[in-house]
Amino acid sequence: MKKTLSLLTLLAAGTGHAAGFSFDTHSARATSMGFASVASMQDSSAIAYNAANILGVEKLDITAGDLITLPRINFTPEGTTNTQAFDTLLAPPPHAFAVYRLNEKMAVGLGFFVPFAAGSAWPDDFAFRTRGYKAQMALYHFNPTFAYQAHPRLRVGVGLSVVRGTVTIERKLNFVGSEGTVELGGDSWGLAYNAGIQLTLLDKLLHFGGQFRGPSALTFKGNADFRDIPPAFQTQLKDQKIESTVDFPGSASLGLLFTPSERLSFAFDAKLMLWSTFEEFTISFEDPAITSPLTKNWENTWNFHLGAEFKVTENFQVRLGTAYDRAPSPESTLSPDLPDADRYRIAAGLGYALNPVRVDLGYQYIFLGNTKSTVPGITGAYDGDGHIFGLTVGYSMK
Repeated sequence: MKKTLSLLTLLAAGTGHAAGFSFDTHSARATSMGFASVASMQDSSAIAYNAANILGVEKLDITAGDLITLPRINFTPEGTTNTQAFDTLLAPPPHAFAVYRLNEKMAVGLGFFVPFAAGSAWPDDFAFRTRGYKAQMALYHFNPTFAYQAHPRLRVGVGLSVVRGTVTIERKLNFVGSEGTVELGGDSWGLAYNAGIQLTLLDKLLHFGGQFRGPSALTFKGNADFRDIPPAFQTQLKDQKIESTVDFPGSASLGLLFTPSERLSFAFDAKLMLWSTFEEFTISFEDPAITSPLTKNWENTWNFHLGAEFKVTENFQVRLGTAYDRAPSPESTLSPDLPDADRYRIAAGLGYALNPVRVDLGYQYIFLGNTKSTVPGITGAYDGDGHIFGLTVGYSMK
């Protein structure tokens, strides 16, 4: 019973986001460029990608948008062809940013976005539904930001996020002759920080960007609701309070922006996700007898992004992008409660501006490469794909 109640579904994954449970989509323009954004984003969405670059705003810039993800992830047990897949989930994490330039050297801004999000819904007949069934999780960042032009070639920026985390979970319990259900809900508040730089290497030709987003530790508190529990277990499996502290990882990003002409630009990013802090996960119940930690031993991973933008006219842009994102879970701990796989992305999008308003559309196709799991009792492989459709509307005052 202890293994049954190691409720790691708190962080159950989907396919519409980055590997693990990270989420990158805070701008339709960035989406269409494969998230190659650290040096290239110069509007108010830079709050999410590189705080220093809010100085790209001339006076006032406001952006807001949303996206829809259509994910699919499959699990095929070893030695069979009996593939089972997630039910499709629509997960629309919104984003909104506003930046005001105080003078030639300083700018301030406020952003709202979701850097970590996940959802899962395995089918009712999923063979391993006691290890993973249904869950939704999101972290909302409210991120005040400040940037300063320290030198004609150097910008610096800092920010502090107020973090709101929410989670809902449903999981099946196996009693051999019957099946019960446990539902959990919890929330938390926390803080996180970020800092960025932008350096002009060659005037109008080559720029370097860097950003670090610090980790955040959130302690979720909530309640566990047990249903359809056999009489022999009702004294042990009763409704009670729960608590769990989760260390969400920091990240370090480096980017280059190459503009060989006024109409054409190329962007490249390399991002290090510091997943190694995620060594195990424990939900603590009021009754310590049903509390059991689950080992994960995730690894730090690099992901890589390449994007291009071409100005067809002064008002109309086309964009392309691609990315590779490696899953952080080793084969020995990859299981249905946190299904994952290496991700390969192809992206495209359009932008249209009619001063002072602009509209960006972004699309990504995500292919999940076949990724093996060697967890005893649930060996097999994960794969799948997904689609992201993003829309961002912007307003600029010069």
